[in-house]
Amino acid sequence: MMIEDFIRDAHYKPNDYMAYHVARELAELHPGSTIVEGSTHHFDLEEFVRAQKCAIVEKKSVFHHVRTDWVSSGRLKQHIRNSWLNILWNGQLLDVVLITWTESCYPRRQYWIVADAPDLAESFFNAVCEWNCEVRGEILVYHDGYFEKDKTLFNSIKTSTFDNLVLQGSLKKEIQNDFTQFFASREVYERYGIPWKRGAVFIGPPGNGKTHTLKALINHLGKPCLYVRSFKAEYGTEQENMAEVFQRARMAPCLVVLEDLDSMIDDTNRSCFLNELDGFQSNSGVAVLATTNHPEKLDASILDRPSRFDRKYYFNLPAEAERLAYIRNWNAELQTDLQLSEKGATRIVSATDGFSFAYLKELFVASMVKWMSDGRSTSMDDVLLAQTDLLRDQMKIRKRK
Repeated sequence: MMIEDFIRDAHYKPNDYMAYHVARELAELHPGSTIVEGSTHHFDLEEFVRAQKCAIVEKKSVFHHVRTDWVSSGRLKQHIRNSWLNILWNGQLLDVVLITWTESCYPRRQYWIVADAPDLAESFFNAVCEWNCEVRGEILVYHDGYFEKDKTLFNSIKTSTFDNLVLQGSLKKEIQNDFTQFFASREVYERYGIPWKRGAVFIGPPGNGKTHTLKALINHLGKPCLYVRSFKAEYGTEQENMAEVFQRARMAPCLVVLEDLDSMIDDTNRSCFLNELDGFQSNSGVAVLATTNHPEKLDASILDRPSRFDRKYYFNLPAEAERLAYIRNWNAELQTDLQLSEKGATRIVSATDGFSFAYLKELFVASMVKWMSDGRSTSMDDVLLAQTDLLRDQMKIRKRK
């Protein structure tokens, strides 16, 4: 066989025969060599190369087929579709063949590592997979059946802290201490035979600090975080995707974040979710953090069963003390011209009974815009009070809908 036509000829073979054909041809081309074959997504050779953990020293005469995606302005990302690469790793050379095809509407990517000795092939395979499984300065996001490391999301979360978070009573301290102590107590759990896992659900109407608390907690704990946008995917079932998410989370310790849990779990996938959460498999070191605006939509087997979500934290509408603390925090960050007087702050606190933190934020932002559009001729006290009345009317309309 001419090596230039190796991948082209492979694509002429039936899908269910292609992998066998490539393995057999490689064995004939490299007698006495070790060949490691697989298709796990953890073998992300491109990311390993970008991190300068290995180098492509030669692109063989086989056509190098690359797909280029536009990520954002000035940012492109390349994905190798089909290629035969010569790799330099730890001073040793290996060949890696990558072939991508479609099978039953599913994209499938297979790789073959060719090395002079079993130890070299297996060590390289382990090194690539282990490196790609690590999370370093990024959030691991699961969406549409795939994992993706998101540095932008990680950086946005770094701005969220417990210092600028206002919650009722001791709630902030309880949450902070609960999970700090959990991750620091592995030896104690194991000594007394207690499963080292945790599940918590944040419950309450929207806009009262659940997401901010999640971000602050992720930032504070500094543990690898797996954020699940959805279990739905174009390829694969929700049950298969749930299994994949928890399999990855078990490379613990790890935080698994499930926002709006009530929209993720239904009658068709609940059984699988419960098995992954509290079945035969050990979830040692896994902390599952979920939120819901509608606890009444969650089955009792999720919400009330011990050992699944053993902590429930309630995020209610802010009372007078929390509204005052929130307003003072906002006021302290504003330029002098935009600041409320102390008397004005007290009046706003009284006028915003029933406002969530999200509505209080909207009140400040809308008032700042109004103050600037009016030529900065009206005091912020008066602007905020007028905007409070407008927002309250909007709240009434939304409730009627």
